[in-house]
Amino acid sequence: MERPVKRVLLTVALMAGLVAPATSAQAQSFDHDDDDRYRRVAYFINWGIYGRNYNVKNLDTSGAAAKLTHLNYAFGFVDAEGKCIASDPWADWQRPIGADLAVDGVADPEEPGLKGNFQQIKKLKAKHPGLKALISLGGWSGSKYFSDAVLTPERRSALAASCIDLWIKGNVGGLPAGAAAGVFDGIDLDWEWPGSDGNEGNIIRPEDKRNFTLFVAELRRQLDAVNDDLLISAYLPAAAAKIDAGFEVRKVFSLMDYATIQGYDLHVSGEARTGHNGNLYTDRRDPNPVRYSVDQTVRDYLKRGAPANKIVVGIPAFGQGWTGLSGGGDGLYNSATAPAPATWVAGSDDYKNLVKLPGKRYRDQRTGAQWLYDGKVFWSYDDPSVVRQKAHYIKDRRLGGYMMWSIDQDDDQATLTSALYRVLR
Repeated sequence: MERPVKRVLLTVALMAGLVAPATSAQAQSFDHDDDDRYRRVAYFINWGIYGRNYNVKNLDTSGAAAKLTHLNYAFGFVDAEGKCIASDPWADWQRPIGADLAVDGVADPEEPGLKGNFQQIKKLKAKHPGLKALISLGGWSGSKYFSDAVLTPERRSALAASCIDLWIKGNVGGLPAGAAAGVFDGIDLDWEWPGSDGNEGNIIRPEDKRNFTLFVAELRRQLDAVNDDLLISAYLPAAAAKIDAGFEVRKVFSLMDYATIQGYDLHVSGEARTGHNGNLYTDRRDPNPVRYSVDQTVRDYLKRGAPANKIVVGIPAFGQGWTGLSGGGDGLYNSATAPAPATWVAGSDDYKNLVKLPGKRYRDQRTGAQWLYDGKVFWSYDDPSVVRQKAHYIKDRRLGGYMMWSIDQDDDQATLTSALYRVLR
């Protein structure tokens, strides 16, 4: 198995004028080794412990943990004061875990101490020593204040320091100093989106693009001062307009270990016609004025200076669905009146649920997509055959790996995760 070396020189940032000159120790290259050629990343959602009843233990019992290199924990938020905060302290470190839900079968003790998902992640990492965990900051509903938080050098410094204090040094509320140290090996930035619209009410500015780069440089500097093995990644958009509005691609990739790119939600159930959720190649049938595909997104990042081996392709473990279709045929690009009924939220459902639905399944190898249509409801989602095709694409183009949103949506046998692992291992 190949063992790549990922080198990112702080001198790149110095030459670009992103950070102040550092001491000789700070200016050294940081060198983060992976045991595998490909990064195999999955998001774990902290709200999954509730209705979905998906716990950290499920990562182990399904076999997924043994097939992953990185786990992104979603989400930490940035507050109105420009500081990192927890989105759910109860799920993160307060909730007592019984023996039945514990990774090692040992219940949390009654006395005060680290509990919840964080303690279970530590146990999971101890059982799978090659697995690294990153805290993901932002997300669709947690990106409102990013623009304010990175607006000035002082704010960027304060945000980076607060994130490191909370998530890396582990100074979580209500516990002794450093109680959660060792849970996370880095920080994943999920600002959706610098310089362009995301969730309603998000603060955006044209200068977000430059400030994002400056913040990554400051975060890199402060992380290296703690431990130069700590990682930085980011989740980046598919749309070329959003890339250009928010990201100095060459510069930010030089400061990060890798970035995951949006490979899903290319068409969503709120649109007036059906479409592919995450097609690999551009579909000539697509009647939309902008035709999205994973391949087009990869090309857009490469053209803007991203190194291929740092591009990690997003892969969905969910589908997008429509109902009220008009027109016949296979249902693709038909007009639709509403999102399809679903288990949790209308228009979006898990692979593990969609694979059980009746109806005819269609496959287009040229576009790397498959869909289900029963004459009334249309679902676009990835199955093992599609994700294998995407895995071979990643391998053939020497990209950095894959990222799955989100691991709880795979089935109990980690079928999608396993299909990817067989190719990217």
